[in-house]
Amino acid sequence: MTSMPHRVIVQPDAAALAEAAAQRLVDRIAASTAPVAICLTGGSTPKRLYELLATPRWRAQIPWPQVHWFVGDERFVPPDDPLSNIGMARRAFLDACAAPGTVHPVPTDAATPGDAANGYEHTLMTFQAGQRTGRPLFDLVLLGIGPDGHVASLFPNDHAALTERIRRVVGVPRANVAPFVPRVSLTLPGLASTHEMLFLVAGPDKQAILQQILSGADLPASHAHAADGETLWLIDRAARPLNLNDDQ
Repeated sequence: MTSMPHRVIVQPDAAALAEAAAQRLVDRIAASTAPVAICLTGGSTPKRLYELLATPRWRAQIPWPQVHWFVGDERFVPPDDPLSNIGMARRAFLDACAAPGTVHPVPTDAATPGDAANGYEHTLMTFQAGQRTGRPLFDLVLLGIGPDGHVASLFPNDHAALTERIRRVVGVPRANVAPFVPRVSLTLPGLASTHEMLFLVAGPDKQAILQQILSGADLPASHAHAADGETLWLIDRAARPLNLNDDQ
């Protein structure tokens, strides 16, 4: 297997993966200067992490008024729609735990995904200029991978979004995989503006695509990394590709 500049850590199962991810998150918050900015992701694997953060053990370790929550991509649906990424995170932990004014959703009430992208870029740039001058957009970016190797909502066939180097957020009119709804996504430079990028990957259905990505295949997830920080892949044994050690 081709050696990669990022680190891969294998956990026994999805539950252990969520615990390890929670520890990474609270450690990153503790090591950061307020205000802290966390970029969330959708999917079943991070949902387990989010539900863990709402439990007393982990909830007590987070200084909630100092932490701001963003999202790396969003389905172009109302926030109360079951498909909404920020809606899932709200139900799992944000509504119960986050301080007022610290949750920053994509404005999916905009006329088009492009308009929503413009609005969210303004939110990010204003937050960075006002409270994080001289720092990356985020302290931690959480990500998963899709069955086609997509990351956030950057799909293999979307050349314009994948090669965007100026904008931090783009509208994605067509998704490669279900649900087939338009999206809004941070670009690779937007995702890269972080102290730490943490991929969460679990389950045997991710083993084949993870093998391709870690072997250097030209897929969107292969090109996502923290520009000046650490990129870490946290996976469970069911998703572990062949020839990969438990900590590599």
